[in-house]
Amino acid sequence: MSALLSMLPFAPVDALLVIPATAAVLLALLPGYKLGAHINVIATSLTFVFALTLLIDRPDPSAGYLFVDDLNVVFIVLGTFVSLTTSIFSSSYIGHELEVGKLKPHYVRFYHGMYQALAFAMNLGLTANNIGLMWVAVELATLTTVLMVGLYRTQAALEAAWKYFILGSVGIALALFGTILIYMAARPVIGEGHDAMVWTTLIANAAKFSPELLNVAFVFLMLGYGTKVGLAPLHAWLPDAHAEGPTPISAVLSGLLLNVALYALLRFKMLLAANPLAVAPGPLMVALGLLSLIFAGFMLYLRRDIKRLFAYSSIEHMGIIAFAFGMGGPLANFAGLLHMTMHSLTKSAIFFAVGQVTQVKGTQRLSDIRGLTESHPLLGWSLVVGVAAIAGLPPMGVFMSEFLIVSSTFARNPLLAVLLVFGLIIAFGSLLLHVTNIAFGKPTPSVVNAGHQPSMVPLIVHLLLVLIAGTYLPGPLVEWFRNVASMLG
Repeated sequence: MSALLSMLPFAPVDALLVIPATAAVLLALLPGYKLGAHINVIATSLTFVFALTLLIDRPDPSAGYLFVDDLNVVFIVLGTFVSLTTSIFSSSYIGHELEVGKLKPHYVRFYHGMYQALAFAMNLGLTANNIGLMWVAVELATLTTVLMVGLYRTQAALEAAWKYFILGSVGIALALFGTILIYMAARPVIGEGHDAMVWTTLIANAAKFSPELLNVAFVFLMLGYGTKVGLAPLHAWLPDAHAEGPTPISAVLSGLLLNVALYALLRFKMLLAANPLAVAPGPLMVALGLLSLIFAGFMLYLRRDIKRLFAYSSIEHMGIIAFAFGMGGPLANFAGLLHMTMHSLTKSAIFFAVGQVTQVKGTQRLSDIRGLTESHPLLGWSLVVGVAAIAGLPPMGVFMSEFLIVSSTFARNPLLAVLLVFGLIIAFGSLLLHVTNIAFGKPTPSVVNAGHQPSMVPLIVHLLLVLIAGTYLPGPLVEWFRNVASMLG
């Protein structure tokens, strides 16, 4: 395999950027929906293949503007996989929207180009060896998703996109100021210029940085990137973006974009952990994580829109993940990584199901969606399984990760564990109530001419992976996650 990779004109890590960037330009120029959809799937497939090669052959971590280590490979492989399965789902979902007149043909061409631009931005953010370049990549990812959220060009969609843009801009400005403070802390030790923003150089010298500057910087970084993660009270853009944008973008937001911002936070958390005089960043992450979990748990009861419902579920689970990484330590970090992976797979699967539900029912209102298991058995039961998984029921992978988070917290701080379990129970009750209404009872009318429906394959593959992870984790995967957990401190 290494010999084959050496014959390529570019390194595998470069391919993660070259392929989506090239595809984005190509898709922006080519007319026609079907051709664009096929190219979109081919590009995401190739990107995923090159992501897998990073498990075998990695570049020198100190070489150039890009680098790869155990931590970002987790995010890269997971992100490119979800991007691939979402592009497969998207190909027929967007085709249906075009058929029924909800989208114009030139908007669809724009959509496919932006999809690959988003893939490029996320991969750049995950592989950048420069904290300034990482910030630029997250900003680019934000701008592309803003444009995609407003794709339907309705008043509500444009308002959601504008709200996302405003709040995202505030968040990214705070993150920029935090990044500048990191540079100021590094400059007296490393010197001016590019080297004072190179991650591998920063982490090697972090112990010598001013702890006061690092402390202030992390507050701004937590607020800035925390806005992108969707943590309460910085979450206001997320429900609207989910509700008004195309459903594949909801899957991408929950399964990919939130993780990229989380990755940035974890990098800076590692930087503070390497400085013995800096304040521990864990308590701030724990506090925002618990606030997000409990707030979202109560808000779930009040939702009347199915996409907003699962948007608040994303806020809940990002809170759980932030809480786990804030607690820190080998077990909590391991559980946080596992929960992040399970959430991405499960939530994107749920949005695959929700996309089909809204098309066959012709509505997003929960009151108009009933009896799915009777009217559409495969779709209805798939959604039930997905909701059971995200609610943390065994034997699904989310149960395993939540069990590890709760048990590790009980061992170290029982009071925090009680608050954590309280939030989980509140969210569980809400999801159980809603899925009972959606799946059972007298079916509500369906759209007579619903057109061709998206493939069920991505949905089923995701749920199978989550089920397997809940019953068996391969040894190499466990060892990989353990290495990352030790890196995170």
